[in-house]
Amino acid sequence: MTIPSFETLDVSVEEQVATVHLNRPDKANAMNAAMWDELQICFEWLDEEPSVRAVILAGNGKHFCAGLDLGAFGNLEGTSSEPSRRAESQRRTILRMQGNLTAIEKCRVPVLAAIHNTCIGGGVDMTCCADMRYATEDAYFSIREIDIGMTADVGTLQRLPKIIPDGVVRELAYTGRNMGAEEARNVGFVNRVFESRDTMKREVTAIAKEIASKSPLAMRGSKEMLLYSRDHSVAEGLNYIATWNSGMMSQADLQLGVQAQMNKTQAEYED
Repeated sequence: MTIPSFETLDVSVEEQVATVHLNRPDKANAMNAAMWDELQICFEWLDEEPSVRAVILAGNGKHFCAGLDLGAFGNLEGTSSEPSRRAESQRRTILRMQGNLTAIEKCRVPVLAAIHNTCIGGGVDMTCCADMRYATEDAYFSIREIDIGMTADVGTLQRLPKIIPDGVVRELAYTGRNMGAEEARNVGFVNRVFESRDTMKREVTAIAKEIASKSPLAMRGSKEMLLYSRDHSVAEGLNYIATWNSGMMSQADLQLGVQAQMNKTQAEYED
């Protein structure tokens, strides 16, 4: 396995668990153009790499992510002087950025976000794409776009209402206020809150390794079903899982799992 190198990300793989660190610590991990593109490239690689069974998304430095690096993006509207062409160019830019982050959600292995200190704007968009979120006591979240006169447009307003109560989302989106780690846990945005980054790293890594020990094919099916069921009716979800398991439930993995349960051992599954 050859791990790709990136300008704005630090990627490592150990015991079938990949760790992706946002790596612009001197800029509070603000998301410049290179980071947006590299996030998609990275998670598409992780999606394709069979030896990776879980991913931890974290940040280097003092902050997890300070959101969009406005200074590094320049003109988002394009160069045309004609209003409709300029608007169409901006729409294409927004759709591309949405796709950059959707790659995190579409990655077929579980993604665990480990968040410390600052997580605002694009950082919230990013973590909404993860399967689970964990935070340190000093972490806070803010839909900060409203404070710069824009509507958040790359995923928070679409995904967050599927995670936490609608009224809470509206309050956060309309006010731009900070939501602390404890509140985030209480409303269901984060699974657990830890007293320090070291503790969070140890505990989240343990969860990721437990996930990595399961049948990777069964894990991919579970993620596929949960995402599909989020956006479809119960009847449609039931039909899909019947079709999926009819074609992709591994009899070899099933036998290994049953034997391991009977013998109280750990099954060793093929990547």
